[in-house]
Amino acid sequence: MLNVQQLNQYYGESHTLWDVDLEIPEGSCTCLMGRNGVGKTTLLKTVMGLLPVRSGAIRFGEQELTRAPAEARARSGIGYVPQGREIFGQLTVAENLRVGLSARSDGEREIPERIFELFPVLKSMLRRRGGDLSGGQQQQLAIGRALAVNPKLLILDEPTEGIQPNVVSQIAEVLIELNRTHGLTILLVEQKLPFARKVADRFVIMDRGRAVASGTIDELDGEVVNKYLTV
Repeated sequence: MLNVQQLNQYYGESHTLWDVDLEIPEGSCTCLMGRNGVGKTTLLKTVMGLLPVRSGAIRFGEQELTRAPAEARARSGIGYVPQGREIFGQLTVAENLRVGLSARSDGEREIPERIFELFPVLKSMLRRRGGDLSGGQQQQLAIGRALAVNPKLLILDEPTEGIQPNVVSQIAEVLIELNRTHGLTILLVEQKLPFARKVADRFVIMDRGRAVASGTIDELDGEVVNKYLTV
């Protein structure tokens, strides 16, 4: 579904991504892992068109996205939940969700009921400002906003960061349902191994701007963890 080939990216003169190859099969849930500062968020932002590509290619299905603007990638069917959530604090919950609707290609302007089935708390808070929500509620809102795009691929950057354990468990169950019941393809960055093992079926590990290991989640053994993930 998503195919990244020989991707190189620079911050100024600093070479941050080195010939990265990434293949996300349709229907999979892939966890992108690695220590802090190895390029995981940079890779996601590059895939989303938020950072420029120096060389390489990004394809989504039959679409060539390497030079496409970010809004075109959303309209192609990619939902994105950035690190830190980045909801609009002065907008209501309903208005935040409608921001996601604006990226749909089918012109739908009604908030999908499925979002409220997955995150019931959002329905009771539609008129509250996003900035008044707790961190866990804001994360649910950020995921809901991405789902409002009606994505074929959902990308999440550290969805459990700074979130209370009960909401982490809820997010895990939501991602499992979306992936295994509804067939939504998911790519997420995650540092917590138990969460990754619970929700993902594949992993890719980055180190120093390169993709250095990948496989099924069952192949994420102690040797790989100690070599690339242990601090």
